[in-house]
Amino acid sequence: MIQIAEFLPCNPTPLWQLARQAGVDYVVGELPFDDPLNGTDAPWDYLPLLRMQQRYTSGGFKLAVIEARPPLNNTKRGRPGRDAEIATVCTLLENMGKLGIPVWCYEWMTDFNWLRTDTSTPARGGSMVTSYNHALMGQAPPTAHGPISEAALWDNLQYFLHKVLPVAEKAGVKLAMHPDDPPLSPIRGVGRIMRSVENVQRLLDLAPSPANGITLCQGNFTLMTNDLPRIIRRFGQQGKIFFVHFRDVRGTPEQFEETWHDEGQTDMLACMRAYRDICFDGVLRPDHVPTVAGDSNDNAGYSAFGRLYAIGYIRGLREAVYANYSREEL
Repeated sequence: MIQIAEFLPCNPTPLWQLARQAGVDYVVGELPFDDPLNGTDAPWDYLPLLRMQQRYTSGGFKLAVIEARPPLNNTKRGRPGRDAEIATVCTLLENMGKLGIPVWCYEWMTDFNWLRTDTSTPARGGSMVTSYNHALMGQAPPTAHGPISEAALWDNLQYFLHKVLPVAEKAGVKLAMHPDDPPLSPIRGVGRIMRSVENVQRLLDLAPSPANGITLCQGNFTLMTNDLPRIIRRFGQQGKIFFVHFRDVRGTPEQFEETWHDEGQTDMLACMRAYRDICFDGVLRPDHVPTVAGDSNDNAGYSAFGRLYAIGYIRGLREAVYANYSREEL
């Protein structure tokens, strides 16, 4: 059965207790960049990762995914220094394998990660969500690194996968590629390649490996298709969904806004049924929730109170979908 996780910081915060009180047993973690005991160790070395894992365990969680990356921009751009960056990824994967952390979520967005033009768009009952308007990006300056083509990004991705997948396979760790957010190309002169269902399939075909798969981020994929449950089944039947971001949006790739989990354009119940039908037994986490009354919008999309609503909603969907399955079938 699908398991519900939450993205939590490396060190205990009140959100840890709220997540446990909401029934969350699994955690999606960062990298321990701020561990004062690291000394000369890097965050991807064994001891910092071990200490982080033990903190989560002491808090009542099982660390199921690391969703943070060592620096990779030279690798994505094919510049000098990429082999040193790739070596850090290999170290991370080896140590994840030693610690039994099964999934690494990464992405191939160059120069900048997920992008929004507004982080305080009004939503239901005075809550706030993030949104994106591509027309407003027309006057945005190019990045300091200059343009890069999609063809170059594909070449550099192939080089990267050729180096790291054998290490991941040996370590027993799965690489879960996150799609581009938003799924558009180019933005600020920078090509983006994880922006369509066809391109995601190209990724899987580019380097056939049991360790090469995807993060099914519903907010991005629902902007790529009008039938998200079918896409879940398509990649799930290939055994390539390693991790799920369970969220929703309203709009098109060029103009959209995040939504409450029960208010977007996606049939979330049908998505949960699709995960059940493909026998997905990994973790999902709620993602990009509204900021609600009484909470801060300083970290837009990650309101603590909004997460509690999302966790409860997802638990309800899961209970409804799996209600008629026996324990043995789960």
